[in-house]
Amino acid sequence: MNQSPSPAQIAPELQEKVRQAREELDAHVEQIVHWHFHPNTGCQFWLEKAQELNFDPLKEVKCFDDLKKFPLFEDDWLRGGPVRRWVPQPYQNKPIYVFETGGTTGVPKSRVVIEDHWIDYELFSETLPEEYFPKGANWLMLGPSGPRRLRLAVEHLAQYRGGICFCIDLDPRWVIKLIKKGWMEHLEAYKRHCIDQAITILKAGHDIRCMFATPKLLEALALALEEEGTSISEMGITGIFSGGTEFTPQWTRFCMEELLDERTYITPTYGNTLMGLACSKPVTPEEGYKITYYAPQPRAVIEVVNPDDHLEVVPYGQTGRVKLYTLTKELFIPGFLERDEGEREPPYEKYPWDGISGVRPFSRLQKSTVVGVY
Repeated sequence: MNQSPSPAQIAPELQEKVRQAREELDAHVEQIVHWHFHPNTGCQFWLEKAQELNFDPLKEVKCFDDLKKFPLFEDDWLRGGPVRRWVPQPYQNKPIYVFETGGTTGVPKSRVVIEDHWIDYELFSETLPEEYFPKGANWLMLGPSGPRRLRLAVEHLAQYRGGICFCIDLDPRWVIKLIKKGWMEHLEAYKRHCIDQAITILKAGHDIRCMFATPKLLEALALALEEEGTSISEMGITGIFSGGTEFTPQWTRFCMEELLDERTYITPTYGNTLMGLACSKPVTPEEGYKITYYAPQPRAVIEVVNPDDHLEVVPYGQTGRVKLYTLTKELFIPGFLERDEGEREPPYEKYPWDGISGVRPFSRLQKSTVVGVY
């Protein structure tokens, strides 16, 4: 089933770029599948799982569409150990990180990583305008800490660009427990605790110019600084990257018009521990502050699919559930239904493959989804 967009739906000047990107993706898929299923390179999990498949991945996966032969990836496979079963054989003796993703109760999902978090953020670094994210600038990481990839990834981004990263302590699981218990006074106190840490760092003379912050924390920081008679821009911050399902066009407009001024640039991102980082088209008033994300192909692919048939990609402009493919030498996920939905968007000059806009929690799961600090 070929899910590539038809030429009639794509601007003529983009069609050749789209075709080339598709060719690169098909070649990449074949290489990655061969790596993960060859006896000399594959990890224990996929070599064992291959025995259950009704096809031979080494012989029958030649392009991206052939990934549809795999069953959906189950997130429970990532719960519990031993996590080393996910490490490809050539990486067994390398230093290994383990990052947790999702889940507020029970056994968390874990992903082993060797260098993917570095590679993902080095690629993202190339998209940042140096006028606002100057090389050598120091960074503030105003987001989750602990066993989460984001903290180490942002720190690497700062170091890769020649700067130093300052971090705060933040436990998102405690935030979600407070929300579920209805302890709003405690929640506000904990949020203020995190913001106080950030303000202390910003006022300590470290010459911080760039930062990561979740939308909720960025807003809280701006309001706390306003109480003190100053602002994010006045504190010297020129570049912010942020991410999370709270990043709506309405919030973006509010942020750009009320929380920041023309001295500070903000770029939305959409990502997680399994995918990496999806960049956005420039957000403009002319497009109603619409945010459209593009996955970092060919290392990851996002499809917007029919919630009742994950093999069917919805038409452009239509709403569907996010289906993720992770295609790196460290992790292979041949189709995983995320807890998000959005609208399918056509390819873009800089990212000549499908995108997604309006990302938000999947409506059928909303009752069980707690956004927390995002």
